[in-house]
Amino acid sequence: MGLTPRLDLRQSQSLVITPQLQQAIKLLQLSSVELSTYLVSELESNPLLELDEGGESSILAEAAGNADDRGDDSIVLIDSPDGDTERPLDVSSEVVTNDSALSDDGMDALSTPDSVGMLSDSWSNSAGEGAMADFDRTAAEAPDLRSHLMQQAALTFHQPAERAIGMFLIDQLDESGYLAIDLAEAAAQLGAELKVVEGVLARLQKLDPAGIFARNLAECLRLQLEDRNRFDPAMAALLSRLDLLAARDMRKLCDVCAVSPEDLRDMVAEIRALDPKPALKFERTFDLSVIPDVMMTAQPNGGWRIELNPQTLPRVLVNHAYYAEVTRGSSKADKSFMSERLQSANWLVKALNQRAETILKVAIEIVKQQDGFFRHGIEHLRPLVLRDVAEAIEMHESTVSRVTTNKYLSTPRGVYELKFFFTQGLPSSSGAEAHSSASVRHRIKVLIDGEPATAVLSDDRLVELLRGEGIEVARRTVAKYRDALNIPSSARRRREKMGELHGV
Repeated sequence: MGLTPRLDLRQSQSLVITPQLQQAIKLLQLSSVELSTYLVSELESNPLLELDEGGESSILAEAAGNADDRGDDSIVLIDSPDGDTERPLDVSSEVVTNDSALSDDGMDALSTPDSVGMLSDSWSNSAGEGAMADFDRTAAEAPDLRSHLMQQAALTFHQPAERAIGMFLIDQLDESGYLAIDLAEAAAQLGAELKVVEGVLARLQKLDPAGIFARNLAECLRLQLEDRNRFDPAMAALLSRLDLLAARDMRKLCDVCAVSPEDLRDMVAEIRALDPKPALKFERTFDLSVIPDVMMTAQPNGGWRIELNPQTLPRVLVNHAYYAEVTRGSSKADKSFMSERLQSANWLVKALNQRAETILKVAIEIVKQQDGFFRHGIEHLRPLVLRDVAEAIEMHESTVSRVTTNKYLSTPRGVYELKFFFTQGLPSSSGAEAHSSASVRHRIKVLIDGEPATAVLSDDRLVELLRGEGIEVARRTVAKYRDALNIPSSARRRREKMGELHGV
């Protein structure tokens, strides 16, 4: 049988994402700052759109079984499920963002201890607290690091070739003030001899601030010690074994540096007074507070009041009067253009309302699911996944995922990203409800904080204690959570605690 061309008529179904639906999805995942930027662009391109800065949201959200008597259209009240009185809050209300060490989403962002370990926590900020007294004037007058170094380099280098090398190396500094390029690579890019580049670098390292242009932490500290005329063979030996300093192995450090314990304590105090990131004092960034999208407050009857934050809920209006005026007597092409702008404006308003309704609906369900956390603390944070909330509010998981990204909830315990409340669960040996990973990490931290110096808890012992509390967890999981909290091993903690007992 030969092949012949033929025409067939078939029916099929397909999902087509219209431009309007794409717009609604895009708005749903935008943060409040990104939404403001997007709306500015839309207002500039669509003459029918207006921003009503003084208006209030027209979002209507109804509480299941408990409507607000005052009729506020963006507020929902949630009754207390058990009538328990609230215990003292264990998380400061001044928290701006959630603790990444307690969040599954923040696990990957946790950095491992650097070569100085816990010692870096005690380093002081060389910018000084006194500068905050006149912050506005200082921020306006302080030069940036590049300008500060360029001015010094102009007075230091008189040969054009050396000045060009110096300018190139200045542009290779990272945010901490370290040289982020290998000298051999820099010489190759510049077409200069390595010795010449090394000579320029040596002179750059004498510029202010001390410690700038270092290639590693030890060199950064050495440059600052040389600037203070405090660099000697003992200090050189100490800087060569920063790993021992991070491990607080003071006895071995005394042998390496050939000094007494008293002299070593003085040397360590000098190291702590140095600045491991000398360029940060020139940063001119301002702390941006997170503006919550949803506000949550406790009610006298033990319930919760949930409302949208009007600051993150811009109200966009469609100017129908202007549309009628412009289209009256205009050409067919102009009417077509204005009709398309009117349709786009109406869709934007609808998408904004839908976005606000969805955020409020997701936030309400999260509060219901995590009521124990809000009342009693992190130990009562329940395991929660996107599917749980999606099924409860009859939405798709991808929608809940978009809503919970870069959206924040203001609670009596602080301001948290909505994703903070989603954690995986660990099984319970008693058959009761599973424990969230965040609550287990918190429990591990509490146990370690309470351990005495003479009975430091090993990971195996932590497993036993947690199982005694009904938490089934493997040893490797305990080790992973401990590392995520930046808590050292039991051996290192034992050395640190014993050293503190003996005053070393």
